[in-house]
Amino acid sequence: RPWAMSRKHLLLAALGLTLAAIASADDAVQDLLRKADAFRLTEDHLQVENQIIVKKNGQVDKDRLYSVILAGTRKSLVLMRSPAEKGQKVLMVGDDYWLIMPSSQRPMRITPTQKLLGDASTGDIATLNWAGDYDGKLVSEDACEEGSAARCTRLALSAQRKGLTYARIDLWLAAGSAEPVRADLYVQSDKLAKRARFLLDKIDGRRMVHDMVILDQIEKNRETTVRYLSRKTRSVPDDWFNPMYLTRAELE
Repeated sequence: RPWAMSRKHLLLAALGLTLAAIASADDAVQDLLRKADAFRLTEDHLQVENQIIVKKNGQVDKDRLYSVILAGTRKSLVLMRSPAEKGQKVLMVGDDYWLIMPSSQRPMRITPTQKLLGDASTGDIATLNWAGDYDGKLVSEDACEEGSAARCTRLALSAQRKGLTYARIDLWLAAGSAEPVRADLYVQSDKLAKRARFLLDKIDGRRMVHDMVILDQIEKNRETTVRYLSRKTRSVPDDWFNPMYLTRAELE
């Protein structure tokens, strides 16, 4: 009997240590994701000026400008700035997305996977948060690219909710710094939809992502670059995140 009780206590202790190790590993992955997010985002309330450039067969096909206003991790507003799309807006609140056209008094429900321009979807532009939207697991530490000497930590991310743009992501972060290097992006059908690469440079005294290059995995001749032209702290009225208000408001 004493031996049986001792064995039971040992098993419980081992289980406790295992659960603690799992929790510690999950915390470490979330910390990596928060560090990786910081190379794209600097504040919770932010305005980001984006340029999207679409190339076909190496030639520029389309070039558009967008202002993205972020309020925390679950609200964002995309204002389309180019003459061809002037006055159009995309609103994200939680997992709900709307397209607001200047000629309509009714906001249109859309999905985060709906194309904005080229291979940049509404979700790619409107939401930028890995740590808040995905659970991650450490897969390995290996070369960032085949034949490369640079080392990366590879993470497997799974969406916390069905409403996210991608069901899962394989993400490579530079070992030591957690700079995002590249990602494989999978949709709900578990199909590899896109491959993304992140290019960084020193901006305002710190290293930040300046380009996200998206490679279509279906139409191999197409490449979309999301360029981050500027970032600045900005808070806007709550009305700006109400789809009905946006149908009648002129925003600057």
